[in-house]
Amino acid sequence: MIEHLDLLMFGFACIVLLLGYPVAFTLAGSAILFAFIGDYFGVFPMQFLKAIPQRIFGTMTNEILMAVPLFVFMGTMLEKSKVAEELLENMDRVFQNIRGGLGISVSIVGALLAASTGIVGATVVTMGLLSLPTMLSKGYDPKIATGTVAAAGTLGQIIPPSIVLVLLGDVLSNAYQKSQLDMGVFSPETLSVGDLFAGALLPGIILVFLYIIYQIVKSFTDPSSIPSVIKNDENSKNKKNILLILFPPLFLIISVLGSILSGFATPTEAASVGAIGALLLATYKTSDNNFWPLVAATLFIFLIIFSIFFDLRLNRENVGFLTNLFIYGSFIILILFSFSIIKCLSKLYKNKILMETAYSTTKITSMVFIILIGATFFSLVFRGLGGDETIERLLTSIPGGVIGAVIAVMITMFILGFFLDFIEITFVVVPIVAPILFKMGIDPVWLGVMMAINLQTSFLTPPFGFALFYLRGVAPDSIKTIDIYRGVIPFIFIQILMLILLSIFPIIATWLPNKIL
Repeated sequence: MIEHLDLLMFGFACIVLLLGYPVAFTLAGSAILFAFIGDYFGVFPMQFLKAIPQRIFGTMTNEILMAVPLFVFMGTMLEKSKVAEELLENMDRVFQNIRGGLGISVSIVGALLAASTGIVGATVVTMGLLSLPTMLSKGYDPKIATGTVAAAGTLGQIIPPSIVLVLLGDVLSNAYQKSQLDMGVFSPETLSVGDLFAGALLPGIILVFLYIIYQIVKSFTDPSSIPSVIKNDENSKNKKNILLILFPPLFLIISVLGSILSGFATPTEAASVGAIGALLLATYKTSDNNFWPLVAATLFIFLIIFSIFFDLRLNRENVGFLTNLFIYGSFIILILFSFSIIKCLSKLYKNKILMETAYSTTKITSMVFIILIGATFFSLVFRGLGGDETIERLLTSIPGGVIGAVIAVMITMFILGFFLDFIEITFVVVPIVAPILFKMGIDPVWLGVMMAINLQTSFLTPPFGFALFYLRGVAPDSIKTIDIYRGVIPFIFIQILMLILLSIFPIIATWLPNKIL
C-alpha cells in the first residue's frame, strides 16, 4: 500500500472534494497529511516542502496570470452595466425573422459574451433571465430552450479571450518546459497563452456553427419544438439602430482579441485594454452625460496611434524634434486621459456599478489564486511521492501508444468533469499528465485546445454541472430540472463531436498559430 501512496492521495483528495469541502483547503490539506504519512514511512523527502514559498511567490508574480483579474473585471463590468444584456436583446431582434432565429441568436450572443466576459455564470444567468422566457413564450420546447441557453453559456470556456485558456496556458507552459528539460533540451521552446488563443479560435467558431446547424435541423425535423419564424415588423425597421448598438462591444472584442493574435500586445496588456474599454462602455451606457467616456476613448486612440508610429521611450540619444514633440504631446494626452478615466470611475461609483464589479472581481480572482496555491502544495507532494513516475508508467502501458494515452486522459477528464469543476481539473490533473504526453510528442497547442473543450463539458454534465445550477436558479418554476438535464444532452454530444473532429484533423487547432508565428 505504501508504494501506492501517491495514488491514495489523489483518490483521497477526489473523495473529499466530492463531499463538498473547499477546493483549496482540500488540496493543501491532503498534501500536508500525506507528506507527513510519507515522511513517517520514509518514502517522502520533506525537503520538497521547502520549495512551496518560492512556487507561491512565482505564482503571485506571474505576469500571465495578471490577465485573469483583468479579464474578470472586463466581463463583470459589462455584465453589471447591462451592456451584455443589451447585446443579447438586440441580437434577438436581428435573427427573429429567421427559422429558429431565437435559438440562433442565443448561440451567437453566447459566443460574443464569451469573447467579452468569459464568465460562464454571468452569461448563463443573463441569457436565462432574458432569452429563456421569450423562447418559452414563443413556443420553444423547454428542453431545447434550456439546452440552448446552457450550452451557449459555456462557450466562454473555449472562445478567446478565455480565463480557462489563460490558466491552461500557464500550466501547460510549465509542463512543456519541464518535459523538454527532462528530455535533455536545455533551450526549451515556449508555449504562450496567445498560442492557445489562436489555436482555440477556429474550433470555437466551428462549435458555434455546430450549435446553429443543430438549431436549424431541429426546426425542420421537429417544427413543434422550435417555431419556424417570429415576425415583428416594428423591430425590423430599426435594424440600423440595432447594428449601431452592437458595434461598440463588437469593436472591443475584436480589438482585444486582434491585438493578442497579431502579436501587438500580450494577453495581459490586451486584458488591461479590455478592462479600460469595458469601463468606458459601462460609463457610456449608464451615464446621462457621455462627454467623459467619449473624451477618454478619443484620447486613448491617439495614444495607441502615437505608440505605433513613434518610439516614445525617454532617455534615448539622437531624438529628433518631431519625435520630441510627440513624446511631450503624448505626455499631455496621458494626463488628460487619466483625468477622464477618474471622471468615469466617479460616475460608476455613484451608480454603485464600480463597487459591485470590484467586489465580484476580487471574489473570483481570490478563488482562482487560492485554489492555485492549494494545487501547488498538492503537485509538489504528489511528485515527491513518485506520482509522476506512476502516471507515466500507467499512460505508457495503455494499448495504442500515444493515441491510447490521449484517449485515456480525455476520458478521465470527461468523467472527472461530472464531479469536479474546470479549475480543480486544470490545477490537479493537467500538471500530472501533460509533461508525460509532451514527452510522447504531442503538440502542446492541440493538446491545450482538446483539454479546453473537454473542460467545457464539465459545465453541462450532471450532477454537478455549474451551468445547470446557474440556469436552474433563474429558470421559471414550470421548467423541470429533468428538462434541463435532457436539454443539454445533444450539446454535450456536439462538444464530443468537436473533440473527435480535432483528433482527426489537428490542423483545425494548429493552422492559425502556425500562420501568425
